[in-house]
Amino acid sequence: MFTQIHDLVYHGGGGFKHEEVYNMPTWMRNFHIAKINEHLEKQNNEIKKYKGEPVEKNKIHRPNISPSSTFNF
Repeated sequence: MFTQIHDLVYHGGGGFKHEEVYNMPTWMRNFHIAKINEHLEKQNNEIKKYKGEPVEKNKIHRPNISPSSTFNF
């Protein structure tokens, strides 16, 4: 909850006060955070297009972990 409050106040472009976000219903906080995330993704994709980098769409990042041992039961 406090991370959401911080993110909305900090990344909300000055549109939110701490007290408003603290008293905001959870569904509304989630809505605003989703909209900010959409905006930032679009912004990052535009920057990548401008730089000529490939744009990754909805790519799932998985950990790069390989087992170091096997178990024999």
